[in-house]
Amino acid sequence: MTIPFSRQLQGLSQQLLSRFRISENTFLIVLAVIIGVLGGLGNYLFRQTIELVHWLVFEQGLKHFDISLDYWAPQRLLVIFFPVTAALLLIPLWKFFARDLKGGFAGFLVKVNLKGAKLPLRPIFTRGLGSAITLGAGGSAGQEGPIAAIGGAIGSQFGQLFKMSGDRLKVLVACGAAAGVAATFNAPIAGVFFATEIVLLSSFELASFTSIVIASGMATVVSRALLGNHSELIAPPYFMGSFWEIGLYLLLGLVIGGLAAGFIDLHVRIKDRIDAYQLHRFAKLLLGGLVVGLIGMVFPQVFGNGYEFMSQVLSGHFAWYLLAVLVVVKMVATSITLGSGMPGGLFAPCLFLGAVAGGAFGKLIAFALPDAGLSAGAYALVGMGAFLAAATHSPMTAIFLLFEITDSYEVIIPIMLTCVIGTSIARHLKKDSLETVELTRAGIDLEAGKERNIMKSLSVGEVMSRRVETVPESMTLGEFARFIERTHHTNFPLVNAAGELSGIISVQDFMGVVFEKDLMDLVVVKELATTDVITVHPEEDLDTAMRKIGYRNIEQLPVVDRETHRKLYGIISRRDMVSAYNRALMSKSLGDGDV
Repeated sequence: MTIPFSRQLQGLSQQLLSRFRISENTFLIVLAVIIGVLGGLGNYLFRQTIELVHWLVFEQGLKHFDISLDYWAPQRLLVIFFPVTAALLLIPLWKFFARDLKGGFAGFLVKVNLKGAKLPLRPIFTRGLGSAITLGAGGSAGQEGPIAAIGGAIGSQFGQLFKMSGDRLKVLVACGAAAGVAATFNAPIAGVFFATEIVLLSSFELASFTSIVIASGMATVVSRALLGNHSELIAPPYFMGSFWEIGLYLLLGLVIGGLAAGFIDLHVRIKDRIDAYQLHRFAKLLLGGLVVGLIGMVFPQVFGNGYEFMSQVLSGHFAWYLLAVLVVVKMVATSITLGSGMPGGLFAPCLFLGAVAGGAFGKLIAFALPDAGLSAGAYALVGMGAFLAAATHSPMTAIFLLFEITDSYEVIIPIMLTCVIGTSIARHLKKDSLETVELTRAGIDLEAGKERNIMKSLSVGEVMSRRVETVPESMTLGEFARFIERTHHTNFPLVNAAGELSGIISVQDFMGVVFEKDLMDLVVVKELATTDVITVHPEEDLDTAMRKIGYRNIEQLPVVDRETHRKLYGIISRRDMVSAYNRALMSKSLGDGDV
């Protein structure tokens, strides 16, 4: 019988660990180095694929049809068909690998945090190719989410190969995600905070942090060796005229926070509208590409990830009114691109929106205060980071990304204040980030963890017992004493003559008067019962019910109607909820075995 290669490799690794007395944390660091190198190589190949698609579709199309994006000419109408070409190229991928293209970065976060971080190998190639087609042929999206998912899948494959535990597997996925982002922006610190703040939801452990730092650093080294020591974004030196400008940056933070919340809402609304159309998936792809092409015919700046245009905005180019219009246009183009089924990320569109919003703000302020010597590019730079922080609820990632792009300490104070204010405003207006809003609507709370999400997925009505042992409120204590001798329960709902809930009594309440023989036939149970009853409704989830039970450390909750709170439907106990949770956990574990 032939032993599988993976089993041989596991055995060899165990022998090496034992022979050289290598600890698990040390082995994790070794894997982090390998994942970092592969993440840097993956970023290089992904970018080369994007450039190849861009050359084949965009550059050759512009050259062959003599189209210029700098001035208007009749043949410029043909740029409409560039995103349509992307849609056509994506149809075979959707036909044969639809499962790989679904979910996006939000689905990646769910798999990492709630499904054991076991990521399959194939989406590295299928989703990577799909995202490259989207970006290279003019779709309005970003490459950071896909490259983070690619790096994360590489890390997961190594973890699965060596049979890593769930927590260790998550760390290796975070190493890969950090490597992808670090290599993209030549920003290793931003890659680290992206992994810890967004992928791992800010859960911090020294061992995991060390591995993520090493993977991010190695990916940056590989990227610099292959692509040179420069970022995708080119920013001029940052300067701030005087400290009174801090007030203007605070105002910019308020504006950016409102715009980020608006983008989250608009993105969801457009996606919902596209989903509601009764059209075939391929038709939605083609129509989405056509609409994005129409937008790009007038505003070609929305095509692709927009890094080249952003670099010009950071240098202070373009009029404020063009930048202001592009805020809305880019929001719409991005939402249509992703909503129609073209794979891609939201990281770069957030940077784009922040740059144009900040640039427009800076231009207007400079116009209003002509003698102040303000730099519109500086506000575009800070706005870029603030929008990313506000839309993704990840201020640390944005702060260090800008610091590494500019290599200037002067940017720290403005970007810190603007990011924090922008994030606070966006959180106040929209509880969820751009990546988690759809998950919340589906009842998934990433920060709650797997346990609470399972509890949230089950309703009280599914679990409650409809056979309830009730006690008439007019029952005497003597009758109640004889009643509890025949039952195993300790809590009993009280009902009035109409059968409505009027209180609850426990054996504990009764024990205080059990030796008062004279009261047995004189006092009714209602005198001892609790009339302020904690109840639950059938449509509420088990997470809510369990928190209500824990509030007063009780064992059962009456299930009542929402209108009167008195009509008794059933009862639910802590034991019922634990049993339902265990059954659901087993079912999900079996169902997610191929994730």
